[in-house]
Amino acid sequence: MQKWPTDKHFASWLGLCPDNQISGGKVLSTGSRRVQNRASRALRMAAQSLRTSPSYLGAFYRRMRSKLGPAKATTATAHKLAKIIYHMLKEKTPYRARGAEEYLHKDHERQIRQ
Repeated sequence: MQKWPTDKHFASWLGLCPDNQISGGKVLSTGSRRVQNRASRALRMAAQSLRTSPSYLGAFYRRMRSKLGPAKATTATAHKLAKIIYHMLKEKTPYRARGAEEYLHKDHERQIRQ
């Protein structure tokens, strides 16, 4: 994990970050970079399997799917999984499972603040 200084570098290497083409302040195109990476394919498959999961990540996927659509929700959830994996390997900490109720509670608080 020494190759990537931050989790953002790791997610970008996996092709799970936006790739905005900007020229003169004008956005020409957006989307994710196309990469031939088995790890990013595995993370996308794992993200799709969270559709019916009663976990924190499952609630995140369902919220993103209703807001962005299935393709972008899969990429967003795979990006979140990549960040979790990066921190687990870098800091040598175990995964702490959280339930969907915790996510929904945080989301409700976020909506109230806005």
